[in-house]
Formats: sequence, C-alpha cells, structure tokens
Amino acid sequence: MDVILVPGLWLDGSSWDKVARTLEHSGHRPHPLTLPGMESPDADRSEITLRDHVDAVVAMIDSFDPANGKVVLVGHSGGGAIVHAAADARPDRVAHIVYVDSWPTGDGGAINSGLPAENGEVPLPDWSLFDDEDLVDLNDELRAEFRARTIPSPVHVTRDPQRLSDERRYDVPITVIACEFPSATLREWMEQGEPVLRELAKVRDVEYVDLPTGHWPQFTRPEELGRAIHASVGIA
Repeated sequence: MDVILVPGLWLDGSSWDKVARTLEHSGHRPHPLTLPGMESPDADRSEITLRDHVDAVVAMIDSFDPANGKVVLVGHSGGGAIVHAAADARPDRVAHIVYVDSWPTGDGGAINSGLPAENGEVPLPDWSLFDDEDLVDLNDELRAEFRARTIPSPVHVTRDPQRLSDERRYDVPITVIACEFPSATLREWMEQGEPVLRELAKVRDVEYVDLPTGHWPQFTRPEELGRAIHASVGIA
C-alpha cells in the first residue's frame, strides 16, 4: 500500500527514515514528504501557506493511479492538520489516516498560533518551552540530533486557519497513535467537549493505539511506530 508520511513542524521527509524502513519491511510503499519551504534552512518560506502544504499532499495523492487502490495518509503533530485537509480534498482516494501524537484539526482551527516567529518563519524553540510530556525518551543525544536537522517552519503554516468543505472526510477510517497522553485520557477529554478534539469526535471510525513516549516517536521509538502504523492499516 502507498503510505504518504507527512512530518510535523521543523522536519522534512528524512525524519521518517527509520519508520519508512520498517514499513518497507512490512510490505508497504512509504513516501516521506518534504513540504514546500522545508527543502533546506536557506529556502524562502516567508510566503508559504498552510494551503501550500495541503496542496502538496493532494498532489502526491493525485500522482498515484487510482486503479492501484487508495492511499494511506500519516501525519505527525502539525502534519495531522495537513493530512486531514488533504483527505477533505480527496475523501474518495484515502483508505485510512494515521495521526501520530495528533488529531484532526477542524475548520477554522490553526496548527499552533502561539509559537514565536522571526522574519516570517518559526524556528524550533528552546526545550524549556516544551512540556515534560513532549520530551519523554528524548535524551541529550537525540535532542542534539533533532535540533541539528531542524528547519524553521513557515509562519503562515502555523497560524493560517484550516479550511474544510467535504463532510465525507468523517467517513475515512482513522487511527490515533497516542504518545504523550494515553488514549483513555484523550477520549475522556473528548467526552468532556474539549474544543480542539471536536473534529475528532465527528469521525465515524476511530481506533486508538497507545505508544507511550514523547512527542517525537519517529526518533524515540521509530521501529515501534512503524509497526503500529502497519498494524493499523494492514496491506491492501
């Protein structure tokens, strides 16, 4: 099965390398995506929008022959908003969506409008700005590796409002891989009406998988993440 891997903020397609290898060994065809403006630290990303990132995923979906079946979308963190909007644009082409420590962002929502920006981009903040839950298993070596490879994200991507229009997106089966907080906690928050989870509550077919670690399991537990994605979607 063709699996499109969409990274979260500050990361390019190479951040999925270890996960992609596990998926290949499981019989899938992984396609790690480097989003517009994330090609290098020197790229001009000042005018890159959230829609540009969504359109890049939609273009990849369209690049596959429909006769070969539907695709799987995997979005980590802020990439969850992007794959959700791509499924909204192509609900008949997506077999399954996997949200990695993420969930669907509803119409009008933003990925993270509170992150500090500089010159039209959002660099990776100091570790002190993250919650303890974010950093579980991210030891000093992994933190150094992570920071060395990061690329500032376009400010518009973090702040632009999500735009959705096709309610068939709620018919696409999804899996939420819960890392920072257990899935039971997410379900409890959703039942309590937590605003950021209202879109998730509308999805008709949801599976939860617990993978206890911090916010970046592609670095802290990549093989387990690859296996969890495979178990969620199987092979078409």
